Amino acid sequence: MDKLDNIGLEILNTTVVEWIAVFASLAYVIFIARKSSVGWFFAVISSGVYVYICFVSQLYLETLLQIFYVGMACWGWFSWHRSENSAEFITRWRSYHHLQYILFSAVLTLLLGYLFDTFSDQSLPYLDAFTTVFSIGATFMVVRRVLENWVYWVIIDMVSVYLYYYKELNMTALMYSAYTVIAIFGYYKWLKAYRKQARV
Repeated sequence: MDKLDNIGLEILNTTVVEWIAVFASLAYVIFIARKSSVGWFFAVISSGVYVYICFVSQLYLETLLQIFYVGMACWGWFSWHRSENSAEFITRWRSYHHLQYILFSAVLTLLLGYLFDTFSDQSLPYLDAFTTVFSIGATFMVVRRVLENWVYWVIIDMVSVYLYYYKELNMTALMYSAYTVIAIFGYYKWLKAYRKQARV
């Protein structure tokens, strides 16, 4: 019970900076799940703020990831606006594409985890490497409108819940819990769109 009270107190004491990042992040995921390009605007805001939050929390790989997100958000905005219906067209990857992505990302995760564990004061290096590496690939999938991106996000978000909870960023941990639910919603929303376009 004391632990729950402490979490509640820490949420109440969440900084304005983290609140801004959380609300912008939630807006991003909700709009993207609904296939609205407005989400990319909120992605720039949330990622820009999380660059600072992650750096001061000694999550250096997450810091680099957030910088990457800013660039990807700009690319996503322009990519979805290249044609009037660009955000509506959903694609799928073949099984061997997923296998290649998972194997490559797993090797890179272990390599980065080892390097940051050995040569820096990185906190939770392997978990941070996992969320960073797999998030990069999943973000590419979002921009390219690959349906299965949401499956990866469910797993990434669940790991991120623990990562941020461990760093006592409890509002962000709760946000990633919400992300998990939204990702499930996003998958079924995009699956419905994919099946609809396949019938056209």
